[in-house]
Amino acid sequence: MIFVETGFDLTPETLENIVIRAAEAALRHQSAPENASVTIVLTDDEQLHSLNRDYLGIDSATDVLSFPADETDPETGSRYLGDILLSVPRAASQAEAAGHDIEAEAQLLVVHGVLHLMGHDHAEAEEKTRMWQAQAEILAQLGLADIQIRES
Repeated sequence: MIFVETGFDLTPETLENIVIRAAEAALRHQSAPENASVTIVLTDDEQLHSLNRDYLGIDSATDVLSFPADETDPETGSRYLGDILLSVPRAASQAEAAGHDIEAEAQLLVVHGVLHLMGHDHAEAEEKTRMWQAQAEILAQLGLADIQIRES
């Protein structure tokens, strides 16, 4: 199950459904357990800046952060994979710069976040190759084969 939280008034109504679909596609691609759940928080640069500084020691805003949990609910046996936080204003800005819509950018960022929750990383070249390949496959399934992550 995918839970979406937002207090962001300017978020397009369809964005919630789109990020759920992207997360579900990424979870299927990664063969996540059927009963796995993830929380996606649609928020702003300020919150991501604060979390990036407090948890990763990086004093700047970012577009997406993932916080793996990998916990099991003792009552239901459901596996909680963790949280993904996405900056809606940054996604909008990046989408405009890349020449596509915010919905495509949000899907890219959510897929990227889910892959991190599933253990992928891109610190080393070999890991990055595997992660980018998985990301490209998922985005193609979503009809976004021409969308790619940009690194600064």
